[in-house]
Amino acid sequence: QVQLVESGGGLVQPGGSLRLSCRASGFTFGSSLMRWYRQTPGNERELVASINSAGSVSNYADSVKGRFTISRDNAKNTVYLQMNSLKPEDTAVYYCNAVPYFGLNVYWGQGTQVTVSS
Repeated sequence: QVQLVESGGGLVQPGGSLRLSCRASGFTFGSSLMRWYRQTPGNERELVASINSAGSVSNYADSVKGRFTISRDNAKNTVYLQMNSLKPEDTAVYYCNAVPYFGLNVYWGQGTQVTVSS
């Protein structure tokens, strides 16, 4: 069965850091595009970062460039999102997303809450 299991969310002060992890199973992780999205109540789900299957090309939303880093470890079937210099506006539910090579299905994690507050 396909699973995307996220961890690492929580409460952090402005300027702090968190690292989110998403462990995948049930599909060919090593040939899949991986992405992180986030969503707040009343807003559309927005793309935060993406990384290609080899981990050689990454893209970021303008709002997080220079602060967030996406990475992956194909041997562990895991994608990460390192979040530094966090701001209150980064508060959201963060979702892991997988697009397999053939694109027949798109998979989502359950989401993990990130709250940036004093």
